Amino acid sequence: MPDDAAAGQVHGRHRAAGEHVTGRHARPETAALPADAGPASGPTPAVAGHAPRHAAHPAPADGDARGSAPAGAHPLAGQPDGTPSTNGTDGTDGTDGTGPSGAGRTGTATVAVTAPAPDAHPGVSAGGGDATADVARGPSDRDLDRADRDSGGPATASGPADRSNGPADRSNGSADRSTNGSADRGTNGSDHDSDDRRRWRALAVCLVGSFMVLLDVSIVNVALRSISQGLGASGEGIQWVLSGYALTFGLLLVPGGRLGDVRGRRALFVGGLIAFTATSALCGAAQNETWLVVARLLQGLAGGLLTPQVSGLIQQLFQGRDRGRAFGMLGAVVGISTALGPLIGGLLIQAFGEAEGWRYVFYVNVPVGLIALPFALKLLPGAPDDSKKRHDYDPVGVVLLGLGVVVLLLPFVQEQQWKGAVKWLLVPLAVALLVGFVLWERRYARRGHEPMVDLHLFRLRSFSFGSSMISSYFAGFTPLFFVLTLLLQAGLGYSALLAGVTSVPFAIGSGIAAPIAGNFIHRFGRPLIAIGLVLVVLGFGGVLLAVHLVPNGHVGWALIAPLLVGGLGSGMVISPNQTVTLSEVPVQQGGTAGGLLQVGQRIGAAIGIAAVGSVFYGQLADSRGDYPSALQGALWISIGFLVLALLVTVADLVVDRRASATAAAGREPAAAAA
Repeated sequence: MPDDAAAGQVHGRHRAAGEHVTGRHARPETAALPADAGPASGPTPAVAGHAPRHAAHPAPADGDARGSAPAGAHPLAGQPDGTPSTNGTDGTDGTDGTGPSGAGRTGTATVAVTAPAPDAHPGVSAGGGDATADVARGPSDRDLDRADRDSGGPATASGPADRSNGPADRSNGSADRSTNGSADRGTNGSDHDSDDRRRWRALAVCLVGSFMVLLDVSIVNVALRSISQGLGASGEGIQWVLSGYALTFGLLLVPGGRLGDVRGRRALFVGGLIAFTATSALCGAAQNETWLVVARLLQGLAGGLLTPQVSGLIQQLFQGRDRGRAFGMLGAVVGISTALGPLIGGLLIQAFGEAEGWRYVFYVNVPVGLIALPFALKLLPGAPDDSKKRHDYDPVGVVLLGLGVVVLLLPFVQEQQWKGAVKWLLVPLAVALLVGFVLWERRYARRGHEPMVDLHLFRLRSFSFGSSMISSYFAGFTPLFFVLTLLLQAGLGYSALLAGVTSVPFAIGSGIAAPIAGNFIHRFGRPLIAIGLVLVVLGFGGVLLAVHLVPNGHVGWALIAPLLVGGLGSGMVISPNQTVTLSEVPVQQGGTAGGLLQVGQRIGAAIGIAAVGSVFYGQLADSRGDYPSALQGALWISIGFLVLALLVTVADLVVDRRASATAAAGREPAAAAA
């Protein structure tokens, strides 16, 4: 059978099975032919950036091939930094992967076909390739053809696909498939296994760093009384210990992500890890209130530098269902760190005493950071090939976005301490700064420079809907532990340890559900997220009922079931949403996009805590210290934010179904004409 016919049939088989073919996303390499080499049999494969689209294999009648290059073994054979491997399965051993050695063309490297499992959900791209996507709409839940185009489309002379997508998807546990359907691991199959293990070990390092940073968001809540007693801190100083970290954390998320994208994520991750470890030690050693506040501000900056590298590295290292699994593990870390923070803090204060225990809440990060550092240097992929090129760092854009985020967050994180309505004048000022940032980025890009944020990201429906939804979700999800800790410790007299134990069911539920949801997000897409949101709403409603119906002394036991349900739902929301939201984002923009997503989460959390906290303290004053009543009133605000997140998800599903129906109706006349 001629090579082009074989490639077309193979492509059709993949598409018929519901698989997403990503071979066109890889940039093929060319190897020089020997001087005495005769003419190659069959048509010459198209090389991205050199051959025109029609020079590749002709598309079959159903249009599936779309001029894709011939299918062969994968040139991106699992290198952690996304660089191609030449181990005998990429065509450099004299074959093109179309059959036994010697049966195919010699002297050329071929383009890969990598397909996720047959149940792969069309709404999640396995490639994460270059931004040649149809940005008018996001990934479809039902239309594989449109999702294939959105994920990058074929590599053509007008825009070769990204070659740094990371290792091929081997989530089904089988060897890479050659075009005749046989397993072809090449001569160095053991190298593939080694690279695969290295990826997952690198992910473990990333998750450790992410756990440290996110733990410090919640662990300090149970240490506030200890800080007040041990350090003699004022109420305003205590508030800055909490809010200062949130402010500076949000400040560097997007610039840090952009810097990692262009200069190398390992360097930024390691730098952030070192800085976070050092500033944690500085916090623990604080001798007065000012020292601690300044150290917390610096710690937030370090966390903002480290965090966006994690999502960028996952984008770089994983594809397809493996990427869903990786984000599932990250989602488990998010839920567990948020819920276990009060427990770990309570254990440390119990062990070291009320006066000095707060210091170890910060010191606990030091040994973890020191252990993780050498593994980060060894396992994380290095800088991209173009990291030494001159890039635009858009300093004006950095300043405008940083000021806009801080000015927007400030009145919310200082809502209790900054009395009066003057603080709310900062909100329109923040809006003006952010509008100025958008206008500047457009102008900067039109003049041929690299903007800090590619605003075309927001034209991807998957990204715009996903980032909006997660901001609303964090506005409802985060305040629960804030007001629940106040109820248990200040209202019911629980110790820091017992208050922390109460949140364990939520952590267990999230830790169980997040990895499982990561495995299934490619099959179910956003409907899975909608189910998770419903469970979270039900869990929060159960908390309301437990606090309302159960006597104070037994409320901790009554909270186990609703918190477990809420944790299961949360595990089905955070990591699957991150997978879908970043599915169409080019790998080289993964850090920036992840930083934007994190900024949305921080802004949502700040707004939620301010709104819920305001209602809580207001009702507490009106009821003369009735903590259960105050919590019930406050949680209705949280549930409102969660319902808003659910409505955004449902709207995305409705728009997607309409787009799928329109696309299907448009294809019917074309199929009839063919």
